[in-house]
Amino acid sequence: MVDLEPARTAAARLGAHPAGVEVQVDRYYELEGGSRLKLRTVPGRPPELIRYRRPESSGVRTSDYEMTPVRDAEARHCLVPKARPVVTVRKRREILLLDNVRFHLDEVDGLGRFLELEAVVDAAHDEEACRRRVTEITAALGLREADFIRASYAELVRAR
Repeated sequence: MVDLEPARTAAARLGAHPAGVEVQVDRYYELEGGSRLKLRTVPGRPPELIRYRRPESSGVRTSDYEMTPVRDAEARHCLVPKARPVVTVRKRREILLLDNVRFHLDEVDGLGRFLELEAVVDAAHDEEACRRRVTEITAALGLREADFIRASYAELVRAR
């Protein structure tokens, strides 16, 4: 858990600018084969499904995900699983942007405050460039590898 004010100040010093605040509710579903699906709702926006695959091997890792609407317009049916979610995570997320890096200053119900960095791999930023940038930013924030939390919020909530 981190104090968000020093993280916010350090991010601004690096040149990050505010991009909004969202109240997110994430409902996690486990699918056949062990994959995970998240239903995210944010007031004022259409809900979306996020299917992701990522290793749980280290603090800094690649996350491959796909975002889709909850309704299949052509088939005219809802894509949200019929089963109950295995866990629900509620959070307030303040978003700061620095080029292709997103700073998430999160206040997670029942868990506390966290800083999450997300570097987006795109045509201008390959994976290696993103890893270097995240390493530079974590050093500027005074964070060490030992400070990183490997588990997702869903895993932390389930472990409580």
